[in-house]
Amino acid sequence: MATVITMPRLSDTMTEGTVATWLKKVGDKISEGDILAEIETDKATMEFESFNAGTLLHIGIQEGQSAPVDSLLAIIGNEGEDISELLKGKTSPAPATEEKKSEETKVEESKSDNPVSKPTTQNPKPETTLPKGVVVVTMPRLSDTMTDGTVASWLKKVGDKVAEGDILAEIETDKATMEFESFNAGTLLFIGINEGETAPVDSVLAIIGPDGTDITGIAENYKKGGNVAAPVAEKAAETSTETSNSELPSSNSSERIFASPLAKKIAEDKGINLSQVKGSGENGRIVKGDVENYKAEAIVVPSATVMPSAVDTQPNTQDPKPVTQFVPAGEKFTEEIKNSQMRKTIAKRLAESIFTAPHFYLTIEIMMDEAMKSRATINTIPDTKVSFNDMIVKACAMALKKHPQVNSQWREDAMLINHHVNIGVAVAVEDGLVVPVLNFTDQMSLTQIGASVRDLAGKAKNKKLTPAEMDGSTFTVSNLGMFGITEFTSIINQPNSAILSVGAIVEKPIVKDGQIVVGNTMKVTLACDHRTVDGATGAQFLQTLKQFIENPVTMLA
Repeated sequence: MATVITMPRLSDTMTEGTVATWLKKVGDKISEGDILAEIETDKATMEFESFNAGTLLHIGIQEGQSAPVDSLLAIIGNEGEDISELLKGKTSPAPATEEKKSEETKVEESKSDNPVSKPTTQNPKPETTLPKGVVVVTMPRLSDTMTDGTVASWLKKVGDKVAEGDILAEIETDKATMEFESFNAGTLLFIGINEGETAPVDSVLAIIGPDGTDITGIAENYKKGGNVAAPVAEKAAETSTETSNSELPSSNSSERIFASPLAKKIAEDKGINLSQVKGSGENGRIVKGDVENYKAEAIVVPSATVMPSAVDTQPNTQDPKPVTQFVPAGEKFTEEIKNSQMRKTIAKRLAESIFTAPHFYLTIEIMMDEAMKSRATINTIPDTKVSFNDMIVKACAMALKKHPQVNSQWREDAMLINHHVNIGVAVAVEDGLVVPVLNFTDQMSLTQIGASVRDLAGKAKNKKLTPAEMDGSTFTVSNLGMFGITEFTSIINQPNSAILSVGAIVEKPIVKDGQIVVGNTMKVTLACDHRTVDGATGAQFLQTLKQFIENPVTMLA
């Protein structure tokens, strides 16, 4: 049966999209995961992935054309299948929307059996009219690769009053944990997904409406495919990037404090006066992390003898740390830990990379004496702190400009050479690994790189990275030197063509000018995709990188 693909909503502010490039043409075979097209949004040009397999039967929006979200983009089905009725809009087959509105999650006239994609069909079905003021809230799509979401925590419970802008829940996606904000006011009448549960995008998350409203059958009919007349408007809101009125520049008046709803709730629960908290959000807005960090400072400052301890970083959580399971000696014991969305995504994407991209590895040893001297000199400047990793990232950016072939992407019909340099820096977090991106790294100074890496790493640790901060890398750096690892290899972070693995700086005897002296060396290993990068190309890149790091002053040329 043919499947209708509509123009996806790839950002929370996107209302229409432009097809920049079609990577498939009518008649081509499509597999799940294939990139159909590049779509230009109001923020960036993004790849659009197919969640369906079959033959591309029809293209509804040509290259260069723009169309509103949910317009007919393409039709995928069996080769030779008749789609004339689909094109006329008079058919019963259910179109599977690859991307759904997370900002205006519309409850369609009917639903297919597929829980991930909500189809529209003109088959008449019994209509379930929503009571006045009742809104159905569905699981939003918070990243372009998200298919399921897990409710990490509910910040409201059934019966609570909800105002526009209140944070309903924290939702864990395949990339980060994000706050979910209500754009409706009323009473929380129903919770469809409990804490810790995972559900596909567009599943019933909650129902909001006037207190005491009878909502019997609404959630059930929604799941079964009954018609629901009222539209829903819910949007995910990352605290640091919200665009609500509460983010307007704060004035000098002390009458109003600009803070996110979640920050206000945490402050109220913990008895913290928000007027004493310094905001780190946009225009000085107080966010969740500011309140939590304020509590940490309040604990440490009064007594210099207090031993360091892990400060509670979760809102409304006063439970002690879980006790380690007691295992009697000599007995077998196995513990099952549920895979998080991040863990599943890491497994899926890295497996795809290692089994689809032919990897090969090149290792080079770099003298670090001059880099160590340069770093020490730079760090004598007040309020300046540059790490070796910052210097490596900068050197990579400069080397990529000289060797753009390494800064490329493979596609079945063409190779993309990126003339912009966006370096992703791998950051280890509690649940796995994330790769925040430094856009236009070659245009950044060492201090700018250092500040950006620290900021993004902090957000990663607190699960506050936005999808935009993790998209668009053209090259990746992974550094395990701080753990004493001298040499290792990494799996390429596709669609990149290469990733650099950085080892520890080691002091050892070396031969210099015919004499054995003590020197400091570091090994780096470049993993390359042989489809785009040949051995000689990768070797030349490493030679240039070595020159920049061994003589840091050359990066100023």
